[in-house]
Amino acid sequence: MKKVLLLSAFLFAFVTLGPAPATADQQPEMIAQKMAVKLVRGVTNTFTSIVELPKQTILTGREMGPVGYVVGPIKGIGMTFYRGFIGVVETVFCMVPQPGYYDPMMDPEFVWQGWEPKRDTSEAIVVEK
Repeated sequence: MKKVLLLSAFLFAFVTLGPAPATADQQPEMIAQKMAVKLVRGVTNTFTSIVELPKQTILTGREMGPVGYVVGPIKGIGMTFYRGFIGVVETVFCMVPQPGYYDPMMDPEFVWQGWEPKRDTSEAIVVEK
């Protein structure tokens, strides 16, 4: 009974005091919207984190050639756990305005972003006259 009462008091304090520092500069509607976006982003990243496995395999294979198809799954497993962990953290702490006032904790923000091949900018640009 004592644990339930303590947990209830903690949750009540978390819910009521969590968004308090964020109310100084912005309207409550904007704060609620940013909290909702952070919550949705966290849930989405938690459930779509498994897509990092094929994503990293393809990207690393594209970048490194045949060796990338060996290294890619290893990177994919690590990124799956990382994206899943970040998703859980953003879901649990959706009312806390950190980091950077509800900004995403990782880049790219979602797993379906960042599939484009990297541009090769090392070559000099020849200007014709």
